Amino acid sequence: MTKLSVNINKIATLRNARGGETPSVTEAAVKIQEFGGQGITIHPRPDERHITRKDVYDLKPLVTTEFNIEGNPHRSFIDMVLEVKPEQVTLVPDADDAITSNAGWDTKKHFDFLTEIIAEFKNAGIRTSVFLDPLPELVEHAAKTGADRIELYTEAYAKNYLTNKEQAIKPYYDTAVAATEFGVGINAGHDLSLENLKYFADNIPNLLEVSIGHALISEALYMGLENTVQAYLKRLAAW
Repeated sequence: MTKLSVNINKIATLRNARGGETPSVTEAAVKIQEFGGQGITIHPRPDERHITRKDVYDLKPLVTTEFNIEGNPHRSFIDMVLEVKPEQVTLVPDADDAITSNAGWDTKKHFDFLTEIIAEFKNAGIRTSVFLDPLPELVEHAAKTGADRIELYTEAYAKNYLTNKEQAIKPYYDTAVAATEFGVGINAGHDLSLENLKYFADNIPNLLEVSIGHALISEALYMGLENTVQAYLKRLAAW
C-alpha cells in the first residue's frame, strides 16, 4: 500500500502572510493524521518563508505517523535533522531562493557529498531519501551512496499527463524498475493531484509513499481538509 504524506508548507505560507498563528501548522498536522494521513512532510528553507525552525521542533512530538523533513543539506539543516530525528529525511538540491524544488540530484556528480551526508543520517537511525529526476542511470549511484529510497520528482509527469499520460509516465516506470533492481525504495512527489495521482500510483511498481502539498491544500479550500485527505487515500486505494 502506498502511504500518503501531506506536505503542510502551504499552511505555513498562509499563516506567515498575515502573521500570528492562524492557520495553525501544528493543528493542521494533528487533524491531517486524524483524517487518515499517514505522514507529515515539511520543507524548511533558510529564509523561513513558510516552515520555521520553531515549527520543526513544535511538530516533532505531535507527528505520530511519519515525520519527513525535506531540504538542501546545508550544515544547519543537517544539525537540525540530527537533533529532531524524524523518521525520514529527504535530500533536495534546491537553491536557497527557489520558489519550489525544481530538480533532482545528479547522484554521479555529487556522489561523495551525498555519501558522506547520508552516512551521518543513517548512523542516527534516520531513513534517507534522495530527490531524483526520472533517469534510470542515476539510480545505481543513488543506491551506492547508501540512500534507503529515492523520491521521484514528478513535475514532468504532472505537466504532460493530460497530453500523453503513457509517454509521461514511462521514464518514471523505468526509473522505478531500476530502483527495485538496486534494492532502493521508491517515493514520489511534486505536482501530484487528485487528477493525476491514481494513474501514477497504479503504474509505478513498488511505490511506497507520495508526498503531496500544494494541490492537496489547494483542493481543501473547496472540499474541506478531511474530505480532501480521504479523497487522496481513495486514489491510493488505501481505504
